[in-house]
Amino acid sequence: MTPVHFAFSSAFLLGLTGLAFHRTHLLSALLCLEGMMLSLFVALSLWTLQLGATSFSTAPMLLLAFSACEASAGLALLVATARTHGTDRLQSLNLLQC
Repeated sequence: MTPVHFAFSSAFLLGLTGLAFHRTHLLSALLCLEGMMLSLFVALSLWTLQLGATSFSTAPMLLLAFSACEASAGLALLVATARTHGTDRLQSLNLLQC
C-alpha cells in the first residue's frame, strides 16, 4: 500500500470512527460525514488521474454533487432540530416522539 493510499484510507477510517464513537452533537456527526466524503472525493480523483481513462473523469464530480446535497440536507435537519428541540445534542432526540 502506497503512502497516498494509506493516508486516504486512514482519513476515511478516522471519519468513520469519529462518527461511530463521538455522537454527542449532530454537528460533529455531520462534520465526520463530510470528512469521509472529502477523503472519498480526493481518492477517487487520484484514482481517475492514475488510471488515465476519460470515461471515469465525471465520477468525482458526481460524488461531489451528491456530497453537496448530503451537506445541505444535513444542515437543514440541524436547523430544524435546533428550532424544535433547542439543542443539537443527539441524546435529546427520541424517535418515539415525533
